[in-house]
Amino acid sequence: MASKTAKVTGREPLSSEKKKNWLNGRRITYRDEKGNQRSWEGTRRTTKPEGSTVDAIQIVAVLEKATGPELLLEKQFRPPVDKIVVELPAGLVDAGESPEQAAVRELREETGYVGTVIQDRSGGARPVLHSSPASSSSCNYVIHLKIDLNNPENQKPKAQLEDGEFIECFSVPLKDLYMECRALETQGYAIDGKLGTFAPGLEMAKMWHV
Repeated sequence: MASKTAKVTGREPLSSEKKKNWLNGRRITYRDEKGNQRSWEGTRRTTKPEGSTVDAIQIVAVLEKATGPELLLEKQFRPPVDKIVVELPAGLVDAGESPEQAAVRELREETGYVGTVIQDRSGGARPVLHSSPASSSSCNYVIHLKIDLNNPENQKPKAQLEDGEFIECFSVPLKDLYMECRALETQGYAIDGKLGTFAPGLEMAKMWHV
């Protein structure tokens, strides 16, 4: 059973190299559940704005089509895995903006679409999610946006990509998402972990009628 007595006792740079643009390595010392001192290696983002709860956002953007809702996805090459990855739109939170504002901005920049934030059904704060807690302190919100295709701004969406960004956008019917991800994986694409969790979640909901 996990104990609440484990605690981080120190952090230091993993190397003496100059500061990185996005990520810095850290050697973490901590006290385990039995009081033993141990060490761990991980990364932290250098871009998290002061005062922000999260440093990034993941976007679940749904196109409201007459034939049914479709999830907006992206394909882009990711050097660490040397593959084109299928993923949700996402991005970093800039200084002075809320995560919701970051989601709307990133969606427009990466896809050209203008989305409207869907508030969390709980009425409270969104849960902070840690995508890879074994190796990184990075955390994010998942923010849901709906895309009204009757909005004139969404008739001919045009992405505003930065130099070096090459993103292909496409959409998949929500009801077919799980099988489409399976098919894309067999075609040689990598499936991002966040999308790879979301798709089976939808499939489980259908299986168990929840």
